[in-house]
Amino acid sequence: MSVGVTSFCLALVASPVAAQAVQTPEQKALVAKRIDLEKQLEDIAIIDRKVMVKMRDGKHMAADIYRPKNATGKVPTIFSRTPYNFNFWDVKIGAPRDMTHEIEAVKHGYALVEMNERGHYFSEGNYDILGAPLSDGVDAVRWMSTQPWSNGKVGTTGCSSTAEWQMAVVAENEPALATFNVQGFGAGVGKVGPYYEQGNWYRGGAVQMLFQAWIYGQQNQVRPMFPANTSQADLIRASKAFDLDPQMPPVDWDQAFWHLPENEILKAVDGPKGIFADAMDVPTGGNMIARTPNSPAWRKGGLWHEDMKINKPGLWFMSWFDVSVSPNLAAFNQVRATAPKAIADEQYAIIAPVLHCAYTRATEHTMIGDLDVGDARFDYQGLVFGWFDKFLKGVDSPVVDKQPKVMYYVMGENKWRNSPTWPPAGAVTRDLYFTSGGKANTLYGDGKLVDAAGGTDQPDSFVYDPANPVTTLGGGGCCQGNAVKFGSFDQNPQLTRNDILVYDSEPFKEGTEVSGPITVTLYVSSDAKDTDFTFKVMDVGTDGKAFNITENIQRMRYREGYDKPPVWMKDGEVYKVTFQPIDTSMFFYPGHKLRVAISSSNFPRFDRNLNTGGNNYDEAKGVIAHNAVHHDAAHPSKITYTIVPRTSP
Repeated sequence: MSVGVTSFCLALVASPVAAQAVQTPEQKALVAKRIDLEKQLEDIAIIDRKVMVKMRDGKHMAADIYRPKNATGKVPTIFSRTPYNFNFWDVKIGAPRDMTHEIEAVKHGYALVEMNERGHYFSEGNYDILGAPLSDGVDAVRWMSTQPWSNGKVGTTGCSSTAEWQMAVVAENEPALATFNVQGFGAGVGKVGPYYEQGNWYRGGAVQMLFQAWIYGQQNQVRPMFPANTSQADLIRASKAFDLDPQMPPVDWDQAFWHLPENEILKAVDGPKGIFADAMDVPTGGNMIARTPNSPAWRKGGLWHEDMKINKPGLWFMSWFDVSVSPNLAAFNQVRATAPKAIADEQYAIIAPVLHCAYTRATEHTMIGDLDVGDARFDYQGLVFGWFDKFLKGVDSPVVDKQPKVMYYVMGENKWRNSPTWPPAGAVTRDLYFTSGGKANTLYGDGKLVDAAGGTDQPDSFVYDPANPVTTLGGGGCCQGNAVKFGSFDQNPQLTRNDILVYDSEPFKEGTEVSGPITVTLYVSSDAKDTDFTFKVMDVGTDGKAFNITENIQRMRYREGYDKPPVWMKDGEVYKVTFQPIDTSMFFYPGHKLRVAISSSNFPRFDRNLNTGGNNYDEAKGVIAHNAVHHDAAHPSKITYTIVPRTSP
């Protein structure tokens, strides 16, 4: 997953210069700045790099530790465990990285421990995606809490893969782990509520293809390692020369994702062997691409599932255009509903209008693709330190005391709003029903969204050809290289395709805040044994531009449940399918319309259904499906959306 994080939470980004061959004044200034930062850090911090921390199975994980020189007593620890490179001198691009994050932690009176996950860089062992031993997290926390400089309390922080391990480890209820801060953490959530995403692997039973690109860069099964008896001094010296960062050949993912069969995508780009499609004897239960959404193998790794109790205060960061904001919100609500009351009251959520882990990239004019969502800036660093002050130092924290339980950003209106709950307090649902004269195809069709179901069934039909899928245009996601630009874009150029059905509401007469889950229920038919249906929700402005807000997909074989055997379609029969709820927050101004587009693909955001009823992942040829959406009193296809009533914007 992406390594973008808040400014405090270890943005592991190095400066693109070559220290060995500095040529320009700008490069010289950049290196001089880094040397100055190191001097600042040395002035205030006790620095202990390449500390090899022993796990219970004898493997050692590499850690860099920074703690304040001027501490009058023992200090609490902020812990960041990551698969990403935090080497203080990043030789891959020839320059050391920015150390301001470490400086800020030390200035605030914390020991900061950065540790590489098993099987990455200087850490020993082999990495098993989504399956790193929970014992590693527990052992690391115990080790930190028992160091002579520690006050015995540890708090975790980080975004994406630096967050995704946290919840399952928190559920182990290690006493020294006092609190957690998870950011953009979807790939750490297994099953919660209606979501069987298993770490962002699925959505509606379709495979989310982001991991197929992400795994490519995780070369760990075969990699150089230092002898077990290498001294700390030699490891530090070595890290200035090389940091074990894999240098994978570049891949044109815009082309690579099209390869069939799907289970050979990594093989086709000469990617690393491992759990994606090759290894069948790994502890977590064989290759991932062959698993089903309810496979017991997902329970053998490091994912958090809803029956794993959380009994620690939590600070949760999410974003509207991330991979899995709805499962993240479901996890937040699950913890609030099942934890002891005192702990439930200490769960706080912030939902920002940004892409994956881009919290601190918000500006006065925050752009989500082509959509300007205004000034979405927020002092995340101040809140994080205030949070740790309260739960690690045990001191009063005014910033936490005034923080609402849920703070969410309303796009369109471009304002932060507060609520004690999610969905927001006072929210109600509204239904709009699909209708047409049977010609809803394209932007120029006759599809409408109306207040009541009725009329005669005049189904809207389209042809879905897996060889010519609807390609992804914006949306929430991560980590797919040059194949996808995520965010919000005018969808109209794509809505001229005949395999997209388009339905518009009447213009809103007054400003309306749509904040909460959106659920689509369709009555559909197909001549294929199995196929997918997709939807995309848009805000259509008075200028006619249609900016996407959210989207979803449903694989029909799982329409009766992910914990049940697959069910197949029969030609001529109509089936009801309800998509998993998907959350957003958007203000529709008077004159704007809500638009829903229906199709059967959103590729490569999701893998293509080849329509055969086979395994899909090991097939190289698909069949064309003739699909239809039905809508009348007997087939009330509809969108259910959530609004927050108010008298003024």
